[in-house]
Amino acid sequence: MKKPVITVIGSINMDLVTIASRVPSQGETILGEKFHLIPGGKGANQAVAAARLGAEVHMIGAVGTDAFGKELMNSLKREGIFVDHVKPVTHIETGVASITISEGDNRIIVVPGANHALCPEDVEQCEDVIAKSDVCLLQLEIPLLVVEKAVSLAKKHGVLVILNPAPAQPLPKSLLEQVDILTPNEHERDIILAGEDAQKFAHKLVVTEGARGVTMVKNGKPMRIPSFSVSVVDTTGAGDTFNGALAVALSKGMELEDACYFGNAAAALSVTKLGAQTGMPTEAEVRQFLEIKEGGSQ
Repeated sequence: MKKPVITVIGSINMDLVTIASRVPSQGETILGEKFHLIPGGKGANQAVAAARLGAEVHMIGAVGTDAFGKELMNSLKREGIFVDHVKPVTHIETGVASITISEGDNRIIVVPGANHALCPEDVEQCEDVIAKSDVCLLQLEIPLLVVEKAVSLAKKHGVLVILNPAPAQPLPKSLLEQVDILTPNEHERDIILAGEDAQKFAHKLVVTEGARGVTMVKNGKPMRIPSFSVSVVDTTGAGDTFNGALAVALSKGMELEDACYFGNAAAALSVTKLGAQTGMPTEAEVRQFLEIKEGGSQ
């Protein structure tokens, strides 16, 4: 069976992860427990998730020519991701995310760096890649003009578009109308639809709700697809894993409901390990997990 082809257009960051027993209060210094450098960025995370789940993945983005940029490129290559269209930027550093993990939850500050050097002209040069894709997957850690250009090109060629609108910002109505599936969390949903008729776009929404699962619309009515109960180590990248898995499942012809169920399983497995990309499961691991869960109870 032919591999699904997914083009991911988005951020590539190095995650600077600090693990501590708690988050310090304002003006307070505490001792952390561990520190890790882990490849990340919402775009790269979703690309890795899709690649591990069996897709042919093409990454479009930008990194600096510094040490972080070189390591991130090598990391993507090791995952089997095509990086021909990742732009090297000499005048600005690779993007970074400072992540503090305590009690299984995370707080994140992102410095975009080279990610914001990506421009619409870069995406135009990748039109052939987008045109040959089953799914085009995007996020908002790159300039909005780039996202708009990518969506326009994808729709020109009849490619399914999934937009994970994070970090959230109000979006143009024209963009909302072109996107096939929006995957915000509850907070992001309220921001991206500010001033818009939420009912008009409800059929496009797959709202991620953490431990409660996701909510979508089926036959005009809200439907919740529950998550799976697992031991949580690190929630970083769970949403990215879900998006990558959703893209793979839809590209294989699954109905949206089944694709969300598959995405929930992948996301559940991802939070049982430290790090966004390091915790992302393979297709075989998700299938085995589902067999166990379906043989017993969720």
